[in-house]
Amino acid sequence: MNQLYLGDCLDVLRKYIKDESVDLIYIDPPFNSKRNYNIFFDDKEIQTQRVAFEDTWSYKSVGASLLELQTVKNEPLHTLLNAYKLVAPQVFPYLVMMTLRILELHRVLKETGSFYLHCDPTASHYLKTICDAIFNEKNFRNEITWCYDTGGRSKTNFPRKHDIIFWYGKTKNNRFFYDAVALQRDTTTMHEPILVDEDGRSYQRNIKNNKEYRYYLDKGTLPNDWWIDIQALNPAAKERLGYPTQKPRALLERIIQASSNEGDLILDGFCGCGTTLDAAEYLKRKWIGIDISPIAIGLMKLRLQDSYKTDLSKFTIRGVPKDKESAIELWVKNPFAFQDWWIMEFEVFSSTFGKKGADQGVDGLGMYLIPTVEQPIKAAFQVKGGKVQSKDIDALLGAMVKHKCELGVFLTIQSPTEPMLKTVANSGHFSAAGFNYPRLQILTLEEFFSGKTLQLPKFNITFKNAQSISKFVDQSGLDL
Repeated sequence: MNQLYLGDCLDVLRKYIKDESVDLIYIDPPFNSKRNYNIFFDDKEIQTQRVAFEDTWSYKSVGASLLELQTVKNEPLHTLLNAYKLVAPQVFPYLVMMTLRILELHRVLKETGSFYLHCDPTASHYLKTICDAIFNEKNFRNEITWCYDTGGRSKTNFPRKHDIIFWYGKTKNNRFFYDAVALQRDTTTMHEPILVDEDGRSYQRNIKNNKEYRYYLDKGTLPNDWWIDIQALNPAAKERLGYPTQKPRALLERIIQASSNEGDLILDGFCGCGTTLDAAEYLKRKWIGIDISPIAIGLMKLRLQDSYKTDLSKFTIRGVPKDKESAIELWVKNPFAFQDWWIMEFEVFSSTFGKKGADQGVDGLGMYLIPTVEQPIKAAFQVKGGKVQSKDIDALLGAMVKHKCELGVFLTIQSPTEPMLKTVANSGHFSAAGFNYPRLQILTLEEFFSGKTLQLPKFNITFKNAQSISKFVDQSGLDL
């Protein structure tokens, strides 16, 4: 069965993934080249990743990780990391933690498998040497340069318009499927007529030193190691979900088709909004997805359900709270992750997504359609884990007015106070086109797990309005 894990891929790989069980691995690990190195490890693109990794990708924990690496019998790898500690101290913690994860990914990859590491020029040269030490430079296959036109411009340097994808085999026996990724041959480049052989196959030819070379049109030609035919997603792309690092599915389809067959197992250890899983499902592969962000896990669940009408019986989600006790445990360990998990359970957008700082009284935002009502209805969500009091519900009411939200939902671990319940009762209802909804609602964690539901409009379009969601991320505002 396909598996979706919430957690650090290092822990998940060690606990659940067997040796040499995976046919193809693709990772696009989190880093942000648009920011200065001095905040490289403290300001990730996704808030929950920043919180989860700020203790992991920092000097505070590198000592323990280095001790762990000393148990690995790979002297060149140790020498390399020690050198980077001197010449690249700001990126050193990141490289140590990535090394631990790449070692585990190498372990679970089959002898015939392939490993693809997606990065950009900020860290690609460092990661290439780490991969050489783990996979052996003899198993390096390609440095693929993915070129695109979208993105920012510059007046101080040439615009940065490419990413790097390293491809390694586990051994020399890695598979490659030429026919699956071959492109239609451009017959204009050879300036030769199209001929037909005795079997009726069309070809062009080239004669060198009195020897004929035939190029059959039905064979096609491989893409070069610089890919310019697959563009990055623009803000209006239909497949865009508003996730800041989302890659086009066509990119993953080419990688998966090049190095796997139908029925093979694909793994993505930093799977974000799930493009790898989407492509794997479309191409009839089995898959394992891992991400530390509850937002990412929620997006992947929605994406698979919407794209393939896949019900939850077709894949397993592990690591998310299943009862009140495990939810409280998550809150104690990581309040941001708890908040994002609970918000995503209602298929609404977390307002900490892509930004730091105060939530301005709103932790989540949902958008709904009511039949015959032209404009979407907005609902503000607030999550509280500790003690709650009357001022908390008042703050939500104020945020609803400020951000023009018709409905408000207060999610709490603790039971609400009597004054809070009175405020909710006195807040009245929102009515439109014959439909009536409580303007304010409170739901406790215990009520949530007992099956109590909120009274909200039926048509939730929060993640079906990707362009507006993307705008929200960029501007860190709530006025959609």
